[in-house]
Amino acid sequence: MTREYHQKKYAPPDGAADLLLIRHGRTEAARHDYRFPLVDGHGDPALHPEGEEQAVRVGERLRHEPLAAIYVTTLRRTHQTAAPLAAHLGLTPIVEADLREVRLGDWDDGMYRIKSDEGAPEIKRALAEQEWGHIPNGETTAALHERVRRGLLNIAARHADQRVAVVVHGGVIGAAMAIASGAQAFHFNGAENGSITRIVIRGETMWAKSFNDCAHLV
Repeated sequence: MTREYHQKKYAPPDGAADLLLIRHGRTEAARHDYRFPLVDGHGDPALHPEGEEQAVRVGERLRHEPLAAIYVTTLRRTHQTAAPLAAHLGLTPIVEADLREVRLGDWDDGMYRIKSDEGAPEIKRALAEQEWGHIPNGETTAALHERVRRGLLNIAARHADQRVAVVVHGGVIGAAMAIASGAQAFHFNGAENGSITRIVIRGETMWAKSFNDCAHLV
């Protein structure tokens, strides 16, 4: 009988960590008459009811995955999004502060959304030049990438040959994918709420494997 050679399914290399980056669910709206509370200078809105439903769907999607841990950030929307999955798996989420959202300076209390809707020149310049630092007192893109890389490597170092879930933010996913793929800084901004992105890390090498998987949200 002639031997057959078939295509092989991808598997992370030995010693690598397999990270599923989950964007938190949709959050409450910004309004002119209301400001988000702040945690260490970062806006901290709660999930919108639609975001709560997205969190439930994430939990259903991943409840049978062999996850060794669940990570969240300092901001409550990641804790709320992780809660259904954590309940399914009996895991207590671990905080990785370096993966908190990009700091939007003077506009982190919800004003960024309002200014964006109004077409503020600072935001137009930030997007055109791929530089968060154009937001008044905002974090620079370089600073964001530095801490996101550090946070991802810290998690990967703890989980060789394991898969983990990491509930984070849209700006963080954009930064992680740019770092892993070598793409432009803002190329992967805009991951959907509740989406899943996959990055594999071994040592200081990162591989971007998938982006913005929303099959469970349809």
